Amino acid sequence: MFGSMQRGVNAYAKVGLETSVGAASPHKLIVMLYDGALVAVLSALTNMKAGHVAAKGEAISKAIAIIDNGLRAALDKQAGGEIAAGLDSLYEYMSTRLLQANLNNQPELLEEVHKLLTDLRDAWNAIAPQGAPAAAPSLMSA
Repeated sequence: MFGSMQRGVNAYAKVGLETSVGAASPHKLIVMLYDGALVAVLSALTNMKAGHVAAKGEAISKAIAIIDNGLRAALDKQAGGEIAAGLDSLYEYMSTRLLQANLNNQPELLEEVHKLLTDLRDAWNAIAPQGAPAAAPSLMSA
């Protein structure tokens, strides 16, 4: 009984996320990527501390995928010049640190990446176009 209810909740959440993504500005999409990576890193940290190896690995893989296939892929290295190149290097560094954290069970590396992502998200929010809403508070506090 509860399994089918959970599937319904998950389907509803997926539709809500797809609607948010479809209606989001490019700026907001980047904020959503940062938020997703932050949630994944926090999940990895929680699971690492609890000794849940598989869940930790899944969360770290998700964070790496968001960083590599979302944030890095969104960079326009020609138009972005030195800033884009610097961000590309920083994203590569974060992915490497996440991999090391997973292999060596080092929570301090997850905390380091979380801080870097938080700083970048906050800086991105600071340059939001006029009228663009800030990131959802529920994701920021997760």
